[in-house]
Amino acid sequence: MRCYANQLPDILRKGLAPFYLVLGEEPFQEAQCVQQIKQAAKQQGFDEVIKFSLLQGFDWQELLAQYNSMSLFSARTLIEFDLNQQKPGTAGSDAFKQLTAQPNPDVVLIVKGQKASQEIQRGAWFKGLEKQGVYVPCYELTGQHLQRWLDSQAKQLKVALTQDAKKQLLLATEGNLLATHQELEKLALLYPSQTVNDEQILAGLLNQSKFDIFDLTNATLAGQAKKITKVMVKLAEDNTEPNTLVWALNKQQQTLVSIKQGLQQGKNITALYKQHNIWKNQQPLTQQALDRLPLHQLEQIGLLLAQIDSGYKRGELTAPYQALLHCALSFCYHIPIGLPINHTD
Repeated sequence: MRCYANQLPDILRKGLAPFYLVLGEEPFQEAQCVQQIKQAAKQQGFDEVIKFSLLQGFDWQELLAQYNSMSLFSARTLIEFDLNQQKPGTAGSDAFKQLTAQPNPDVVLIVKGQKASQEIQRGAWFKGLEKQGVYVPCYELTGQHLQRWLDSQAKQLKVALTQDAKKQLLLATEGNLLATHQELEKLALLYPSQTVNDEQILAGLLNQSKFDIFDLTNATLAGQAKKITKVMVKLAEDNTEPNTLVWALNKQQQTLVSIKQGLQQGKNITALYKQHNIWKNQQPLTQQALDRLPLHQLEQIGLLLAQIDSGYKRGELTAPYQALLHCALSFCYHIPIGLPINHTD
């Protein structure tokens, strides 16, 4: 079955499914949905959590063996499988088909990854997992959907906002749900039992290091290597969460790739800007990047970001900010040096 992110808590209260597909282009929603599933599973006795990530050379037999094995530490196990923005391929498709052919009642499997295109949704592996489980598409939120999401999060955190405050917050965070949620958490502490206005929002946003992320993305669009380095140093000094930087760079890379591909298909640039919610003040910078960066270089940046994300989650990234700087500078020129990743295998 299919449900949207805001419907997932109600679905989970009705009971657990053996399989969950959490796929999309919005990382905060993806992480939140995965966490909700894990919490519900833990309440049902699924105490052991095992994580897999699809990297080059991954042995799908490991997933099958783990899924079908008896745990030494827990009667029930949850497996979190990260497709790493890739398709499972023939071997992976066959593996998923085997899992759905004989579901293990003592295992819950979460598969997370990129947005499920129509091609992916037509695949037998996808249909099998969706038929017996739950598919949660995590879309980027805009317009009324974004406003409703803000209202829901504010209600959960018991933050009262004026209409102008809501507009100011959404304008400042530019659709970054993680940044918006973090700001709401701060407001909950600063203004308990008060209605927050736009002036208080603006005061709280001033000099916040996380909003230098947008300085970083603007510099990468413009190809300004010196500014990229300066901003990254500041972000590192302020201990900005690396996952947030990966999110910002990944969103930018995917947007540029999508527009490039659209142009190759003969689509109108104005329509593409509208499709990807690129504001007029951002269009000149975006055009600079489109003119400067060939598609193959953008695709290589996507691979670097996937390596950074996987390496960070596995604890193999020896210098996360150095790796992120390497990736950000790749928007300016090709860097023939590997990432600072310590492979333990």
